[in-house]
Amino acid sequence: MKDSSINSLPVFIQKGSLPVADFLGNLLSRKHLSLNTIIAYKTDILQFFSFIMKHLELSDLSCFDLEQLTALDVRLFMGSLIERGVQQRSIARKLVSIKSFYRYMQETGYIKSFLFSSLLTPKYPQRVPGFLTEKQTQKLFNEVLPLSTEELFVRERDRSILELLYGSGLRISELIGLTTEYLDLDRGYVKLTGKGRKQRIVPVGQSAVEALNKYFEVRRNFFRMKEEGEQGVLLYVFVTKRGKKLYPMLLQRLTAKYLVSVTEQKKKNPHLLRHTFATHLLNSGADIESVSEMLGHSNLSTTEIYTHVTFERLKDVYRKAHPNA
Repeated sequence: MKDSSINSLPVFIQKGSLPVADFLGNLLSRKHLSLNTIIAYKTDILQFFSFIMKHLELSDLSCFDLEQLTALDVRLFMGSLIERGVQQRSIARKLVSIKSFYRYMQETGYIKSFLFSSLLTPKYPQRVPGFLTEKQTQKLFNEVLPLSTEELFVRERDRSILELLYGSGLRISELIGLTTEYLDLDRGYVKLTGKGRKQRIVPVGQSAVEALNKYFEVRRNFFRMKEEGEQGVLLYVFVTKRGKKLYPMLLQRLTAKYLVSVTEQKKKNPHLLRHTFATHLLNSGADIESVSEMLGHSNLSTTEIYTHVTFERLKDVYRKAHPNA
């Protein structure tokens, strides 16, 4: 994030001398959080202090005492969000943002003690991620993609993207930012930098290797006849027809275009294939620790959400096979 993005704060925050910009800068430089995450923190904090101004009937925050707030004030803020119909997951995230900001102020000496240690983050039900069945996955790669009417470059690029999403479980940002130096097709692996700049190595399956090799050959021929974008072609694995870096909206659109023929699920995005990658591995007997490592999860509990599928499959097998079921 550029400094201007961090420092572009409303007047009521600037007048109050709140160290919001310093906090966001710390998230960027030391916590290595993503741009979207830092923007979410900024939005939550501004929304909270906007509420506090109305709640305390302040015209600005110039005379605001950072330590005058109580847990009750935060609960009132949460109550206002509930009244507006904000989802529990979003409310929990906003509370994390507020607590993180106040903890930062305590650690840096802006306030003497952490005010909200007794304030618990509300629990919310985990959403079970959508995924494709094995039959739907086979239809995608064996029926839908071969019938694509796109020109050769786009067709081979799209197939290799879908093969890599499903075969290696990449995040959207990881696929878009993937450069050729981190992809080793001879040895069948890809080196990824995920959240928190955490690096991991993930296998690339044979189907994806074959698709990528064909795509690279088509790409060389495609751009040999064009001058524009040639530098981009040498750097990023996946590019547009003009040789520019792929962008999220394009990736979302092309994924949905192919998935619409194989699933009726509402969200037909690249993450659906990442979820499918994890689910199929667990269904086939892979241990959860290995799957967690390949997904780049920092906490095993994040991966455990996929085990519901394995459990349901085991129950189905039990019902069909056990005489006393």
